[in-house]
Amino acid sequence: MAVVLATSPAAGLPWSDGARSEGSLLERLTAQLLTLPVREVLIVVRSQDAQAGEWEKDADGGPRHQICVSDGLAEDLRIVAKTARASTSPVAVLAADLVAHTEALSLLLEHPARPTGALVASGDPAPLRPPVRTEWGRVVSAGTSFHEVEWANGTFRGVLQVGEAHLAGLADIAEDLADLAQRRHLGRVGDGEVPELLLTGLVRAGVQVHPVTLDTLHCGRAGSRPAAERAVRELADVDEAQARLDAAVKSGDGFFTTYCVSSWSRHLIRPAARLGLTPNTVTGISVAFAAIAAIWFSDGGRAGLVVGAVALYLSFVLDCLDGQLARYTRRFSPLGSWLDAISDRLKEYLVYVGLAAGYVAVSREPWEIWALAVGAMILQTVRHMVDFSYAGAVADRARAAGLRAAAPRPMAVPWDEAPAAAAAKGTGSVLALSRRLDAVSGARGVAYWAKKMIVLPIGERMALISVTAALFDARVTFLALLGWGAVALAYTATGRMARSFA
Repeated sequence: MAVVLATSPAAGLPWSDGARSEGSLLERLTAQLLTLPVREVLIVVRSQDAQAGEWEKDADGGPRHQICVSDGLAEDLRIVAKTARASTSPVAVLAADLVAHTEALSLLLEHPARPTGALVASGDPAPLRPPVRTEWGRVVSAGTSFHEVEWANGTFRGVLQVGEAHLAGLADIAEDLADLAQRRHLGRVGDGEVPELLLTGLVRAGVQVHPVTLDTLHCGRAGSRPAAERAVRELADVDEAQARLDAAVKSGDGFFTTYCVSSWSRHLIRPAARLGLTPNTVTGISVAFAAIAAIWFSDGGRAGLVVGAVALYLSFVLDCLDGQLARYTRRFSPLGSWLDAISDRLKEYLVYVGLAAGYVAVSREPWEIWALAVGAMILQTVRHMVDFSYAGAVADRARAAGLRAAAPRPMAVPWDEAPAAAAAKGTGSVLALSRRLDAVSGARGVAYWAKKMIVLPIGERMALISVTAALFDARVTFLALLGWGAVALAYTATGRMARSFA
């Protein structure tokens, strides 16, 4: 279900693709929604006009269109609340003055998991693109013309989707905001800020909102005819097919994965899709290559170690490719996620066994090498336990917050609290220092990559195993894994505790 807010004059702005007129921005957006899995579109207008009547007639053979007349911001929010309470599927909230690539909308609205999420992009904040701060795959702070954001690192681009689990919370948040808007307690917030207000409300209620980044795709609101024309020209400058391919490659991976794998594995995505390979099939091939690596490692000779290192690298390339193919074809499944996670551990431990067996075959010193291998396995298992248990705790807290949002309660930061007072609450000194380092070094600076690498992600682990095994031996490999892994565990545990207390 999509709620399209055609409450500003910009919704009726004409647009053109450079060859012929295509009607208004509202008509363009609604036509785009027809191509996505949206079964019903509710258009909120300020007055019942001729254009609205035309939309009511255009319901045959496609999603149902409804027109709802509203007299102001408070009524807009109450309409959203009523829609959320009645809906049995995710609800998307969009402004009708949105100019976006269809592919940009599909990143969120067509995602099989149907998450609670928001379209986010880089760029300086502006009246129609308010600031947000994202951390660890979630929006942790969102702003409006009344609510400020500290350490902003992105902007909200006007498309919000709320999953089924959070609809009750959305309804209560929208009603609370409607009451405040009616009493004029939201400062200078304007009529066109419904998506922004709802995003801020969800974040402040503790709901986990996933940021969906746009990269090269465009999505933004146009407040005037020149802005709309400029936005449409920008759309034409982007190859959507190429942008879809780019979006299939994760932007937040580690240094090794970003520069030594994803830089060329992207060229395998389309051929894999044309061959009809599924992500799970690619995962299986990746496991097979890891088994080949383990067999060659078990030889113990220099040639076997080198061939095993190459096979392990190719196994990791395929491990990245299965996720890229899933994002490109949008073929996600719980089984696929589970297989991907399990296969990572299986491949890594197979390689440990192969390395240890090969070292024994050459050096005849079994006890030391097997002790190191078991130690590396235990350390890696503990690290994953820390990661998964923390992620589970965060998810449980988000679910609990979503349930609490369904009942009237005081907000962690009151809606009408002055922005300066909210900012004064601040965050822990450890997190503040981390953000300052990011700001000094830039989006992809030294501090950014150092923080990525220090936690020894899977890309760096595979590179470490491959390089040390090919150049030295298994003993050096396990000592390197234990040393770097211990540092990574200490760093991760400290960060988790700092975030828990912040």
